[in-house]
Amino acid sequence: MDKLRITQLKSVFDTIVHNLNNEDNSQQVEIWFARELQEVLGYARWENFIVAINRAIDSCKTQNINIDDHFREVTKMVVLGSGSKREINDFMLTRYACYLIAQNGDPKKEEIAFAQSYFALQTRKAELIEERLNHYSRIETREKLRASEKQLSQNIFERGVDDKGFGRIRSKGDTALFGGHTTEDMKLRLGVKSSRPLADFLPTLTIAAKNLATEMTNYNVETKDLQGENPITHEHIQNNTSVRDMLGKRGIKPEELPAAEDIKKIERRVSGDEKKIEKGTNKLPKTKE
Repeated sequence: MDKLRITQLKSVFDTIVHNLNNEDNSQQVEIWFARELQEVLGYARWENFIVAINRAIDSCKTQNINIDDHFREVTKMVVLGSGSKREINDFMLTRYACYLIAQNGDPKKEEIAFAQSYFALQTRKAELIEERLNHYSRIETREKLRASEKQLSQNIFERGVDDKGFGRIRSKGDTALFGGHTTEDMKLRLGVKSSRPLADFLPTLTIAAKNLATEMTNYNVETKDLQGENPITHEHIQNNTSVRDMLGKRGIKPEELPAAEDIKKIERRVSGDEKKIEKGTNKLPKTKE
């Protein structure tokens, strides 16, 4: 997501925040209404959006957090096209509730990805939202590579290749992707300990490139029913070479890209931020008896 789009979405999301005084008027509480949130999250139908709300409520229950502190059913009067009025159901939500809804929303929606970072941060400065979106994108891409490599390991095991063979296949794929530099060469170049996976220190683009090549290998191993280490190795080398050629046409050499921050540190930081969300969110004012 580029900076312009982040700024645009932030502006839209900023327009729907409301402020209420708490019980003793000592401070204001930020709240959102579900009907307004539905629109900015790209949901056309309330029936679809209520599914995400109910999942968020269930998530709140699972964490033994008082639902009433963050979700409150309310009713509103809306004016219909004919000029008549009708009562509709709505929810008053805290920032934490909005975060849970985003976590349980349609991950294919760009607005959902933005909302996860927008509501996760105590501050909503555009540059901090952008940073968190980049962190989340890298974590997600790394997870995809883990999954595709696990699938490849399973595929080739069924075709007579053991764990050591898998390691050799993956290493030769790296050598092809990095223009002749082996996995260990790249670890030395990037200052990565030999015991750590190289992918944990690669930028998002390179992780995505490795994943694409691995997915291509998975596809052809299954489609062509390749058997044994040599044919699968040849396939994996070809796919990594093809991905490298594609990057090269855009002036990108994977071996020349700088190391990225240890993804384990980023995962801990993101996880820590998420644990602080509920504690850092002001609760809904209690209803008057």
